[in-house]
Amino acid sequence: MALCTASTSGIGLESAALIAEGGARCVILNGRNPEAGEKAVAKIRARAPGADIRFIPGDLTDRDTAASECARALAATGAIDVLVHAGGAQVSPKLFVRLDPADYGRPIGGHFTALLRVVHAVLPAMFAKGRGSIVVVASDAGKIATPGETIIGAMKAAAIIFVRTLALETARSGVRVNVVTPSLVTDTQSFDRVMAGEFSQKIFEKATKRARLGLPSAADVASAVAYLASPLAAKITGQALSVNDGISAA
Repeated sequence: MALCTASTSGIGLESAALIAEGGARCVILNGRNPEAGEKAVAKIRARAPGADIRFIPGDLTDRDTAASECARALAATGAIDVLVHAGGAQVSPKLFVRLDPADYGRPIGGHFTALLRVVHAVLPAMFAKGRGSIVVVASDAGKIATPGETIIGAMKAAAIIFVRTLALETARSGVRVNVVTPSLVTDTQSFDRVMAGEFSQKIFEKATKRARLGLPSAADVASAVAYLASPLAAKITGQALSVNDGISAA
């Protein structure tokens, strides 16, 4: 069984669909909007008719939601073999000096704290079975300093080192942990938000010019996620894989 957070659109949705198409017997989706969740379920069922696709609504930035959501997933399926965490706060790049200190909590909670909660919640079930795969979707902002992404980049860097360190802690228990770090991804809410801002548009338009093969789509990133989640990557753990069309060498 696979649990995919933030999976009603973008990379999360495409990852869940590929995992279902790859033969997962059950894929549980997560998101804040039940209506969007039901639409996502219908899309994936159309692509993977034989899979059991379900939706559990919940905001993982809430303190108690991650544990309760994982408990519901376990009760419904009896196991969590794969966790794909694609969640994050929807915030626009902005120079640090222009940030309101009252707003620091949102990117910290969305980009990092929610990750800690959901991973902590699924690990006991994976340890009990002696196997599991966790794939986190972070960002190249955690590898490459980018103006306007001070807090976002710091939280993504935290996510990357968390994954790599956790992989060392969980390997003896049969649990693999990896992270995929995209940059600009065309058909996503994040891309639309970045390109709608005058400041961020100037910065990231320069990056698009370095994408000689074309910017990746959500499906392109999801291919890396699905691979790392699958038995094909059985000997891969603790890795941070950039999917960015060579915009950087990270």
